[in-house]
Amino acid sequence: MSSLSRELVFLILQFLDEEKFKDSVHKLEQESGFFFNMKYFEEKAHAGDWDEVERYLSGFTKVDDNRYSMKIFFEIRKQKYLEALDKHDRGKGVEILVKDLKVFSTFNEELFKEITQLLTFDNFRENEQLSKYGDTKSARSIMLIELKKLIEANPLFRDKLVFPTLKQSRLRTLINQSLNWQHQLCKNPRSNPDIKTLFTDHSCAPANGARAVTPVNLPIAAVAKPATYGPLGPLGSHGPFPTTAATANVNALAGWMANAAASSSVQSAGVTASSIPVLPTQVAILKRPRTPPNTLNMVDFQSTDHEQLMKRLRSADEITYPAPHQQFSRSMDDLPRAVVCSFHQGSNVTSMDFHPSHHTLLLVGSVNGEITLWEIGLRERLVSKPFKVWDMSACSLPLQASFAKDPSISISRVTWSPDGNLIGIAFTKHLIHLYACQGLNDLRQQAEIDAHVGVVNDLAFSHPNKQLCVVTCGDDKQIKVWDLTGRKLYNFDGHDAPVYSVCPHHKENIQFIFSTAIDGKIKAWLYDNMGSRVDYDAPGHGCTTMLYSADGTRLFSCGTSKDGDSFLVEWNESEGAIKRTYSGFRKKSAGVVQFDTTQNHFLAAGEDHQIKFWDMDNVNILTSTEAEGGLPSLPCLRFNKEGILLAVSTADNGFKILANTEGLRSLRAFESRSFEGLRAQNETSGLKISGPSAVANVSPAVSKMERLDRSSPSRPSPIRNGVDHTIRTTEKPRTLEDASDKAKLWELAEIMDPTKCRVVTMPDSADSASKVARLLYTNSGANLLALGSNGTQKLWKWSRSERNPSGKATASVVPQQWQPTSGLTMKNDVSDVNLDEAVPCIALSKNDSYVMSACGGKVSLFNMMTFKVMTTFMPPPPASTFLAFHPQDNNIIAIGMEDFTINIYNVRVDEVKTILKGHQKRITGLAFSTNLNILVSSGADAQLSTWNTDTWEKRKTMTIQVPAGKVTVGDTRLQFHSDQIHLLVSHETQLAIYDASKMECIQQWVPQEVLPAPISYAAYSCNSQLIYATFCDGNVGVFDAESLRLRSRIASSAYLPQAALNSQDVHPVVIATHPHEPNQFAIGLTDGTVKVVEPSESQVQWLVAGPNDNGIPNGRTTTSSATSNLAPEQLQR
Repeated sequence: MSSLSRELVFLILQFLDEEKFKDSVHKLEQESGFFFNMKYFEEKAHAGDWDEVERYLSGFTKVDDNRYSMKIFFEIRKQKYLEALDKHDRGKGVEILVKDLKVFSTFNEELFKEITQLLTFDNFRENEQLSKYGDTKSARSIMLIELKKLIEANPLFRDKLVFPTLKQSRLRTLINQSLNWQHQLCKNPRSNPDIKTLFTDHSCAPANGARAVTPVNLPIAAVAKPATYGPLGPLGSHGPFPTTAATANVNALAGWMANAAASSSVQSAGVTASSIPVLPTQVAILKRPRTPPNTLNMVDFQSTDHEQLMKRLRSADEITYPAPHQQFSRSMDDLPRAVVCSFHQGSNVTSMDFHPSHHTLLLVGSVNGEITLWEIGLRERLVSKPFKVWDMSACSLPLQASFAKDPSISISRVTWSPDGNLIGIAFTKHLIHLYACQGLNDLRQQAEIDAHVGVVNDLAFSHPNKQLCVVTCGDDKQIKVWDLTGRKLYNFDGHDAPVYSVCPHHKENIQFIFSTAIDGKIKAWLYDNMGSRVDYDAPGHGCTTMLYSADGTRLFSCGTSKDGDSFLVEWNESEGAIKRTYSGFRKKSAGVVQFDTTQNHFLAAGEDHQIKFWDMDNVNILTSTEAEGGLPSLPCLRFNKEGILLAVSTADNGFKILANTEGLRSLRAFESRSFEGLRAQNETSGLKISGPSAVANVSPAVSKMERLDRSSPSRPSPIRNGVDHTIRTTEKPRTLEDASDKAKLWELAEIMDPTKCRVVTMPDSADSASKVARLLYTNSGANLLALGSNGTQKLWKWSRSERNPSGKATASVVPQQWQPTSGLTMKNDVSDVNLDEAVPCIALSKNDSYVMSACGGKVSLFNMMTFKVMTTFMPPPPASTFLAFHPQDNNIIAIGMEDFTINIYNVRVDEVKTILKGHQKRITGLAFSTNLNILVSSGADAQLSTWNTDTWEKRKTMTIQVPAGKVTVGDTRLQFHSDQIHLLVSHETQLAIYDASKMECIQQWVPQEVLPAPISYAAYSCNSQLIYATFCDGNVGVFDAESLRLRSRIASSAYLPQAALNSQDVHPVVIATHPHEPNQFAIGLTDGTVKVVEPSESQVQWLVAGPNDNGIPNGRTTTSSATSNLAPEQLQR
C-alpha cells in the first residue's frame, strides 16, 4: 500500500471516529494494522474482554513474530488463566492451559510445568512467585504496565502508536476542495450549485446566458454524509490511490502516466509532494499490474525460507529497554565539517573505505586502477599498488582480448573485510583482487578472480555459514559469492539489467543479500541458489545503493534516475514500503549520487559540488558544506567507523579529510609527540614510504600536528603471528641493546591526579560484604551489570538527556540503578552454598535480552527487562565456574564446571549435548572464535585447550609459560582480539598474546618495576588496540595491545577517595571495557563499589608522554618487559 493510501486510511479513521462509528473505527485499526489504539486496548484489558484483546492484537502481531510479541501474548493468557483459577473454575483453567498456554511450552517447558502445577493449589498464591498477587483489578493494572512497555519496545509497533496530527474533519475538507475544483471546471458554472451526490463528478446544468465562475465555499457541515464513498473523482485520476481495476484499464493508465508532465498544470499538493516521475521509457513496466513506486513490490514465493526471510526482515528480534519519548536534537557539531587537510592521489578517486578499527587508515581506489593506503594522522602514503594482472594465463579469453584491445582499467569499489585483515578491489574489467594485510607496508596477494563478464560494479564481504566470503555483481546481470581462494560458492541469476550494487546483511541467523540493478529493481537472496525472494522497485527506477545503519536496524537507499533525479529514502522493513523520503536534491545529476551513514544518526550525500547532511529522523536537509571548494559535481565520500572523520574526493585528483570536534581533538592529541624520535624509530623499523609528498594542503586547524606515534591506536602494528615484518627489512643491524635504548627514549605517562581523568561511582554499589566478582557492559553500551560475590546482580542505566544525548555510558553523568516496577532483584539461589568457596560466573546474550549467572548453585537465566527468572538448570554438584554463550546461537551455552569439565548445553531442549574433558582443575575461562571455529578453555591448572566447535573434538593442549620463580595458582582468563585470531591470556603472573590458530605465545609481559603487584584482571578495549589490566596494589595499566608495551599507569589516587586510599584492602578485582568507546573502562573493587573511568576532556585518550628536548626523560623511566618469540638472530638481521 502506498503512503498516500495509508494516509487515506487515517482520514477514514478520523471520519469514523467523528461520526461515532466506534466499532468500525477499531475494526479498521485492526484490519489495516496502521494504528494501535492503546486506549482501546487498555479498556478491553481492564474489562477482561480477553477474546477482543487478542483479536485486536492479531492485526499487528502474532505470537511467534518475536520475543516481545511472545511475551505480550503470554502475559495476557497467563492473566486469563490466573483469573479462572481465582474463581475456582478449574475446568476453564484447564481449557486455557491446553488451548492458549501450551504453545509456550516449546520455548520453556519448565515454566509450563510450573504453571500446570498451579491447578493443584487451592489458592495459587501459595506459590512463592505469586504470593503478592492481589485482586483482579490491581493484577490487570500491573499487567498493563508491563504490556505497554513491551508494546512500545516491539519494533512491529514502531510508528503505529501515535495517530498523526490532523485538522478537524480533514476528509470532508478535502472533498470540499475537490468539489470546488470540479465546479470551477464546469462549462456553465452556477452561483449557487445544488450538490446532491458524491457518487459522480459535479457538473452544473446548462443555463440561459453565461455566468461568471464563482468559487463554491461550502461549510464542512454542508457536505452530505453518504453511506459509502466511491472513488474520489479527480483524485483517483491523479493516481495516488491504486485502483483495484488496474488490470482492466492498464493501457489507459500507462498512457496517462507517460503524459503526466503534459497534463493539467494544477495538481493536488499532496500528490505533487509524493508522486515519483515516470519516464517514457518506463511505460512498458506498467504493462502489467504493479503497486505504486513508493511500495516495495514483494513477489510472493510460497516457501518456508521465504517466510523466514520475510519474518526476519519485518523486525529485529532483540529486546532493548524502551527509550524515553523525549527527543533531544543532535548537534551539528557531531558532523565532520571542518577541513583538516588535502591529499593528492594522482588520479581521480573512485572509491574509499576506512579501516574498521584503525580509524585513520584510509584505502583509496582511483580511475587509473591504483590502490593506495594512507595514514591520515601521519599525512603519509604508506602503500601504493598500481594495477597489474597477476596471472594472465589464468584469465578468460574475453578478458585477454579486452586487455589486448585496451589495457586501461579503473576501480569501481575498494573495501576492507570486517576484521580489517583483507582488502577487496573490484575493477571495471572482469577482475577482483584480494589482498591480505600483513602490515601497513605489507599487502600480500590473496586471490585474483575473473569474476564477471564486463564491469564488476560492486564488491562486499559477508559471513554465511561461519565462512568469510566475497559477494560481487557486474554488468553480466549476475551476483556471485566466492570463498577467499577464488572458488565460486553461489551464483544468483534473476536480474534483467546489469547489477549495480550488493548489500549483504543478516538478522539473527538469517543471512541474505540485497542487490540493485540499473533498471531500479531491488531483489533479495538467501544463500541457497533458489532464486530471489523479493522484488522491489527503487524510487526513480535508476541506479541505487543500499546501506544499513551501523547498528543494522535501519535500511536506507540512495540513487539517481535516468533523468538525473536523485532520491534518498529510508525503508520501513516491517511494511515493505518507503518510510520517509529526504528532500534537498536540487540539481539534475549526470551520474549517480553516492551516500554514507554514520553514528546511527546521520546521512551524507555528495551532490552539486557539496556534501549534504541529514538527520536520519528528519526529512529536511540538516546542513551542507562545500568543504572550502574544489569538490567535483558528484563527490565520492566515506565516514570512518567512529563518524568523526569524513573523506571526500576532490576535482583535482585528490581527496580531503573533514573532522568534527572529536576528530580534531583526537588528531591534535598527537601534537606533543616527538617528530625526531618517531623518525628514528621509523628508520630502524625499515618502513618505506613510496610516492611523492602526500600533503597538498594542511588546514590551520591542525597545522602544528606533524606525526603520529607509530604505536598509537590510529595505526596498527605490523606484527602478525609473532613476526615483525618491519624488522626483516631493516637495513641497519639492530641489536637487543638498540631496542632497549629506543624504549628508554619514551617516558611512562603516570596519571596520579584526579583532575587527569573523569570518574563516576555507581549509586548504591558499595557493599563491604560483597566484592564485585564479575562486571559487564551491555552490548548497547548504555548499561553496566555487576555480579557480586553474594550472587546478587545490579544493573545501572544511562538515559538520554541534554548532558548525555547519546544515552550511552559515560563518566560525566551519574546513571540510575535500574529496577523493574515489580521490585524484583536479580539474585541467584545461594541456599546451601558456601559463598567463600563459590565461583560467581555470568554471561550476557548478544541481544542484551537475557543474562545467565550462577554463584555456586543452579544456573539462572534472567530476563533483563523484568528481572524475572526465566529458567534454572545445571544444579550442583558440580557447580558452574564459567559461562559463555555461543556467538552464533544463543541457545547453546558452554559451561565450565568445578569438576574440570566443560558442558555444551542446549537451553531450548534442556539437554547437555556433550561434555569436554581434559583439564586438571576447575575451568576459569572460555572464549569462542568464529573465524577459527574453535572454543579455547583455560583452567586453574594454567592449562589452555582448544576445541573444534563443529565436532567438539580437542585440537591442542598446552600450559602457559609461567615466569621463573612463580607458581601456577590463580585464575587464567581469556579474551579474543576483534580479529578472532589473537588471544589475550591473563594470569596474576603475566599478560600474554597467543596466535590461536597455532596456540603459540607471541608476546608476554610480566609485572615488574612500576607495576610489580599481581594482575587481578585484564581486558581488550573495544577496538582491540589497548589492553587494560588491574593490579592488586590498586594500579591500572594501559598497554599497547600488539607489543604489550606499557603506555600509561593510572594510580589508585586518581580514582579513589582519600578514605579508600587509607585502606590497604581496596583495589580493583575486575575490569570491563566499553563496547564502543575504546578509552572508557569500568572497575569493580573489593569494597563492592563500581566506577566508570575515562580520560579528562582535555586529554581525550590514554596516551604515553613524549621525551623532553634532549631526549632524556624528565621523570621515572621504564623499559618494556614485553618479550616475543623472535629469536635473537632475527632481531640482529
